[in-house]
Amino acid sequence: MALQQNGIGSEHNGDTSSHHTSTNGNGEIQHDRAEGFTFTSEPTLEDIRRLQTEFTEERNWNQFHTPRNLLLALVGEVGEVSELFQWRGEVQEGLPDWTEPQREHLAQELSDVLIYLVELAEKCHVDLPQAVLRKMALNRLKYPASKVHGSAKKYTEYKD
Repeated sequence: MALQQNGIGSEHNGDTSSHHTSTNGNGEIQHDRAEGFTFTSEPTLEDIRRLQTEFTEERNWNQFHTPRNLLLALVGEVGEVSELFQWRGEVQEGLPDWTEPQREHLAQELSDVLIYLVELAEKCHVDLPQAVLRKMALNRLKYPASKVHGSAKKYTEYKD
């Protein structure tokens, strides 16, 4: 929501070196990737943080955007994403059985989740990209590929 109102859409970043892009009949960009799905390089998390900060400051909403309130809003948005999957059974990667309006609705709800997550991290002074790198390093230690390959067990269930 906030990103659309700040003029950021889902434009392609112009990098076609690793994938093929085409436009469907509705003018929407379609990405075909041999190596699976990837995100465009822009906007960055910092761009999103800055855009959301501008959005809230322009509306004098900062007074309401406390860590607690942002967390509760984030949980509410995750609930809205959950509703889109509720009663559907297993959903295949890429959502081949979903209509374009359903996909767009999902994109909007996931965007709300990301916006609130980034703003919550900002208010808590957590550098998300760096925190992700640290967390991934910890996960590699907790879940060494040689021990966990093909298994969904929790790390506490593995024997040394």
